[in-house]
Amino acid sequence: MDITLNPVGSLSAEQARGALAAATAAPSLHNSQPWRFRCTASTFELHADLSRAMPVADPDHRELLLACGAALLNLTVAIRAQGVYPDVRLLPSPDRPWLLATVRPQGTRRATPVERRLDDAIRRRRTNRRPFLDGVITEPVRTELRRAAEAERSWLAPVSPTGLARLRDLVSRAHDIQQQDPAFRAEWVWWTAREDDAHDGVPRRSAGPLPEPQDRWVLRDFSAGQARPRVNGKDFEADPLIAVVGSFHDLPLARLQAGQAMQRVLLTATLNGLSASFLSQVVEVPETRKQLRELIGGGLWPQAVLRIGYGSPVPRTPRRPIQDVVEVSAEPNPASPVG
Repeated sequence: MDITLNPVGSLSAEQARGALAAATAAPSLHNSQPWRFRCTASTFELHADLSRAMPVADPDHRELLLACGAALLNLTVAIRAQGVYPDVRLLPSPDRPWLLATVRPQGTRRATPVERRLDDAIRRRRTNRRPFLDGVITEPVRTELRRAAEAERSWLAPVSPTGLARLRDLVSRAHDIQQQDPAFRAEWVWWTAREDDAHDGVPRRSAGPLPEPQDRWVLRDFSAGQARPRVNGKDFEADPLIAVVGSFHDLPLARLQAGQAMQRVLLTATLNGLSASFLSQVVEVPETRKQLRELIGGGLWPQAVLRIGYGSPVPRTPRRPIQDVVEVSAEPNPASPVG
């Protein structure tokens, strides 16, 4: 059953629905979509949905916060594209830690061409686990990606050519540690290799080809062994752009901001014809995350590791219906947080 939305601030009901649809297009760990939105007459509230947390892969909810930050970035981009100003407050209530943000669409503000293009990129962005081409990403594009992260109070640190071999070792080490954990494997099986009609999780069609021993970056099999083998000659790229989205501290606020930065980088990559996927295991295992921090200089807390390159089109991963993630309320403040 669909949900009836009302106007929110300066947005019409139709515009509010469009903004929420954009928010829910954000990436999340195993496409878990760990967010809920509460709409009042003046405000969107973004809440963490702890029922969709992953206690093994993400015990401190770091990746949950990244996903919610990405959804927040999409929401504000979509509001700006409508010519409305979004007044954003992060972590606005200390006694309600899982109320992550409030967004009040108010007044008018002419959308810039860049904002309209970013809004369009929300619908075109995909996580691409397939091999990329060995094309060179030019320095101006790399600079644009770095500035996208800086715009959200974070930093994008490309891994140097001399650091790639060390990073490959860390990715492999993290992968082995996780695969030796039965609880991790059970959680993985639950969220991956979903059927095509599922609304969450990673469907088989989005899994990419089966990893092979020589694959240096893509070690995870999201298909439970049912994906197609890689086509001869379609090897994974030898030297991808691997970049770390880092924050300047590791508190919840920084993680939420890093999620916004991650998503702005992904949208900027989409605008430049680039694809991206995640090397999540290296930041999920504390041992390898610590070593990754040292690899990128020790001054940043690594939050997400992106593999970026020129890829072929891939299908969209599913999303839950709006009515499953949105609550409409006339009350300005609920008694307790969602989750």
